[in-house]
Amino acid sequence: MLNDSSPAVHSPHTHWVDLAGQCEPLGPARDRVRSVLAGVVPCVDDAALVVSELVGNAVRHTTAGPDCLTIEIDGEQVVVAVHDPEPDDGRVHLSETAADPLAESGRGLWLVQSLARRWYVQTNAAGKAVVAVLPRGKTAVSRAAGS
Repeated sequence: MLNDSSPAVHSPHTHWVDLAGQCEPLGPARDRVRSVLAGVVPCVDDAALVVSELVGNAVRHTTAGPDCLTIEIDGEQVVVAVHDPEPDDGRVHLSETAADPLAESGRGLWLVQSLARRWYVQTNAAGKAVVAVLPRGKTAVSRAAGS
């Protein structure tokens, strides 16, 4: 699975979560993912982990942190995006040290890539969004187990 810069098709049913200015945005982001997706799609845990990684990256690697989170259920996929006000400067990429089991960091986007069908960075007038597209159906664990 490769990082793919082509945008996902967005449905009119997008759930927005305001994260701007929050000291601890991870909890509200995870809670909203769970409340939006619970009982609707099996991939709730995968989506919550992906959102945790993306929000955590925005907290650690941007000055202002994340602005908002969007969640959409679009046909056979769930699209989550974490938006921040900084331009895409090419720093959002898979770390080459992620495969090192002794590395202290650098595994977040590897997790995102393993759980999502695809992920990409989308620029806009307000900054950028890191977007992950997850399959609506089976979770990563059930897909890996072949069930």
